[in-house]
Amino acid sequence: MELRKRVKLNKLETNLGLSQDDSSDLMWGAARSNAAQEEGRGNVSLCGGSGTCSGSDIPSWWSWRRCVSMAAGLLLAGLLALTQAWCVNAIHENLLWFSQLMEVEREISFRTECGLYYSYYKQMLLAPSIQEGLSDLIHDNLTESKRTINLLQRMNIYQEVFLSVLYRLLPIQSYLEPVYFYIYTVFSLQAVYVIALYLTAWLLSGSWLAGVLTGVWYILNRVDTTRVEFTISLRENWSLPFLALQVTAITCYLRPQLTSLQQKVMVWLMYVMTFCFCLTWQFNQFILLVQALIIYTMDCADFLTTTQVTTLYLVQVSGLLSVWLLQFCNSMILGSLVLSFIVAALFIRHCQSGLKTGSLLVRLGKLLLHSAMVLLLTFTINYLAKKALQLRSDEHIFKFIKSKFALGPTRDFDASLYLCEEAFGLLPLDTLERLAGTLLLYPYILTLLLLIGMLVVGALQNLRSKGGSAEERKGAGEGRATSFRPDVAYNVLHTLFYGLLAFSTMRMKYIWTGHMCAVAAYGVCGTELWNPLLTTLRCNSKVLLRLVRYAIPLAMMCCLYYKFWPKLMEELSELREFYDPDTVELMTWISTKTPKRAVFAGSMQLLAGIKLCTGRVLTNHPHYEDKDLRERTRQVYQVYGRRSPEEVHDILKAVGADYVVLENSICYERRHRRGCRLRDLLDLANGHIMDGPGENDPDLVPASHPRFCEAIKTDAAAYSALFTRTFHNKTFHVYRVKKKRKKSTKNSSEPSATL
Repeated sequence: MELRKRVKLNKLETNLGLSQDDSSDLMWGAARSNAAQEEGRGNVSLCGGSGTCSGSDIPSWWSWRRCVSMAAGLLLAGLLALTQAWCVNAIHENLLWFSQLMEVEREISFRTECGLYYSYYKQMLLAPSIQEGLSDLIHDNLTESKRTINLLQRMNIYQEVFLSVLYRLLPIQSYLEPVYFYIYTVFSLQAVYVIALYLTAWLLSGSWLAGVLTGVWYILNRVDTTRVEFTISLRENWSLPFLALQVTAITCYLRPQLTSLQQKVMVWLMYVMTFCFCLTWQFNQFILLVQALIIYTMDCADFLTTTQVTTLYLVQVSGLLSVWLLQFCNSMILGSLVLSFIVAALFIRHCQSGLKTGSLLVRLGKLLLHSAMVLLLTFTINYLAKKALQLRSDEHIFKFIKSKFALGPTRDFDASLYLCEEAFGLLPLDTLERLAGTLLLYPYILTLLLLIGMLVVGALQNLRSKGGSAEERKGAGEGRATSFRPDVAYNVLHTLFYGLLAFSTMRMKYIWTGHMCAVAAYGVCGTELWNPLLTTLRCNSKVLLRLVRYAIPLAMMCCLYYKFWPKLMEELSELREFYDPDTVELMTWISTKTPKRAVFAGSMQLLAGIKLCTGRVLTNHPHYEDKDLRERTRQVYQVYGRRSPEEVHDILKAVGADYVVLENSICYERRHRRGCRLRDLLDLANGHIMDGPGENDPDLVPASHPRFCEAIKTDAAAYSALFTRTFHNKTFHVYRVKKKRKKSTKNSSEPSATL
């Protein structure tokens, strides 16, 4: 595909602390009562300390001021959310000229796995009824030839099912096309994402200015915060808004002085958001594992009570098990590392009753022993669970991790497919340059360093405390500032852990950069940066602190407006159009010249488009979370390896292929470096020397056959006897797989690779 220049044609509010004028310190306790009196508040602040002023002491105009501030904050949240949704929609339209495309061109624009997921939305809409559509998904024999699979179990496509049912039921068919209903929903989730980040920053800082700054940063750093405008159907675009809402709910849940009802509401919100997040992304278990490690760290440092720890763990478990039931008991969930870790952490915690007693050194020793036991039990439970379930669906991910950190073989085909993609490499340094250019990186680093220092101090205070656990200190130590705020501690560890994940794997930066905006805005609009600075300058006063907290964010937003508004308008006015005539020609030919039940073999990315545009049967596809499918894909990809025509023919016939599509962009690939081209990965897996100048491992040998995708174009007798070219253009060559005249003595089952 080419993008070319277009030719021009009230109580809850009080306890949650969502107020523009709330102050915010990191230490909470009864020692905050004096500060609350100075502020003249009768509400519970963001830090949980309650003021002593009665309601009768507060003038009525003050209540009105708070109401107006709350309304203004919520209004700005909505405006920023709509701005983000409008921006991504406008950019999507301008990049593709989507409104003027033919249907086949629109469908081709859903690249790789995006096309596969969208095809099920289309399939549900074309089904005679909702019941028949669901039945076809549960007993699908089009996605993988010669196999019947349950798509609702294998893939996370409930969102497509839900949208298709909703589109059928709503009276909108006459004025809104199905594709627009789909993409508008995804873009609306971007608005939800912005609102979640806005509320998180507001809760942390006590000022909706932090939320505004968060939203502005998120929009201006669009290149690094989202890629939704050109990967609409990607699972992360569905799931990350729910993860952000879950973080907001956790932040609120960990605030002190919430009532019992408010805590229950937050727990249910956490569960619902966790459930939605897990339901919409197959990699949910790995993201939740990082979150479980955050909870575990907070528990070890005694920032959470036993009830809070148990509740947070059980919310994760409940969300995963709910998805397990909806996905027809998907074994990949039961065998997930996060479930094993949570079970191990809770069990060891229950057994070690004296974990939080003793001196500092004693407690540190106990924590080291505790952590070693948790890790040992985690891997034991996970190993036994996978053995019992015979689970191998996610082993390619662990192979990738081992290869990435040089802990395992580097020639593994599945691991190399990931390692050679830029998205799975280390975070490029130009990302940090872009973030610094929008004034985001520097306040983020300063805030993070300061908060990490205060977090360590708070953790040492907790471990050194003779009061024991957090519950005991909370009950007995009300007269002194005893602890780092748990909601702030969670967000600090969240941005730290997911930041490390982003640096190790670039694709994961979209989890980190959005939350990064909220943390940086909290630092600018909170008191944690300004209090020590003003104290050092010996000019710390309540009036000056408030002036700085409000003036600096406003000055930064004015600067951002002056610098980036013209660039944003220029980007939104740049007009391009979709241009991919070769793929359009291929899809049109397949739709009109091949049988409807014809089976196609080829690259995963192209076959997803064939499934969407033509509805033909596939041999393999991009949803890689299945052991048998990965083996089948490696076999089909031998059309780009050095294999004999007879071997390739046997492979294609074994998977039921009637046609095979060869792509010049793969056969003569230049996009990747030597050693990362698909043909190189196949040569290495087959033990053959790679093409081109460069070193080869000593155990590699020259292949006895030419590269199949090149040799077949010579129309030599050995190839023409087994394959007939039926279509070709500058990009694609399609061959029909003939039947052998003589019966093969080989087993008709799918052959294994001869490596």
